[in-house]
Amino acid sequence: MDVERGPILVWGAGAIGGTIGAHLVRSGEDVTFVDRDRDHVAAMQRKGLGITGPMVEFTVAAKAVTPDQLQGRFARVFLCVKAQDTADASRALLPHITEDGYVVSAQNGLNELTMAKILGEARTVGCFVNFGADYMEPGVIHYAGRGSVVIGEIDGRETERLLALHQLLCKFEDRAMLTRNIWGYLWGKLAYGAMLIATALTNASIADCLASERHRRLFIALAREPLTVAAARKVVAEAFDGFDPTAFRPGMSEAAALSSLDQLVAFNRRSAKTHSGIWRDLAVRKRRTETEVQLRPVVELGGHHGVPTPLTARLIELIRDIETGRRAQGWEALDILGEAVPA
Repeated sequence: MDVERGPILVWGAGAIGGTIGAHLVRSGEDVTFVDRDRDHVAAMQRKGLGITGPMVEFTVAAKAVTPDQLQGRFARVFLCVKAQDTADASRALLPHITEDGYVVSAQNGLNELTMAKILGEARTVGCFVNFGADYMEPGVIHYAGRGSVVIGEIDGRETERLLALHQLLCKFEDRAMLTRNIWGYLWGKLAYGAMLIATALTNASIADCLASERHRRLFIALAREPLTVAAARKVVAEAFDGFDPTAFRPGMSEAAALSSLDQLVAFNRRSAKTHSGIWRDLAVRKRRTETEVQLRPVVELGGHHGVPTPLTARLIELIRDIETGRRAQGWEALDILGEAVPA
């Protein structure tokens, strides 16, 4: 089968997978959606998949099934599940990937590491996404704002399939980019993601949290931990959407970090997505977040390299407290995290 053509499988039709997949359907691609939420699948089968929000409004006819209903094999697969579901989804995918096929990790975190162990490095393609979207209700995704979309082979090569995949993703985001340093984007997103997760300790917006004067030192210190671990692993973190990892590296001036924070505030003020997906999981959907799976590698790899990560570890604990009902969301929780900032 020609890996540059043929049907596409999107495993996980939530915020990320639903938005990308619907745009590909609208552009003429043959897309099958897989999701374990039976109500979501039923709604897509009945009325299609709707994309709403300030960016665009449209509905596409959607071929949608649950994992147990999926048949056939696919050369092009987008894995768009929560980080904690990566291993199970990768194993379930194995019978449905062609011999020359690949799986793109359109997720948050370092999920490519897990995928490569199960699917094989040759079948794993790295992907960085930073656009704003939320699952609203069965059959409806809210696309709130554009953001970076970057793809790269995990070994840094520029391959024919990567070039074809870039052309495909440009049908969704015409500013999508290729990179030989996908790990740099993924580690950069971890640093930014840590800040976003911290904003979910409150009920305030992302922009309001990042603009809070009494918490700016906390956000700077929090971003520095993953970036210090990345540097210890010889990974050069990449900039995106107002986030400049260079500004947060140890030894850099506070003024540089504050300037990058100001750019992040401006970026998030422009987005209709006011709160993080972690916040939505806690406050709206009342379910476990992907915080532990996203951030635990920072702590573990930091330990391996002798890099202390007390803020990251404390953030994991505080989110777990909210998940289990032992703590309420509010500024107080963010203040408690601030107490862990090294003197």
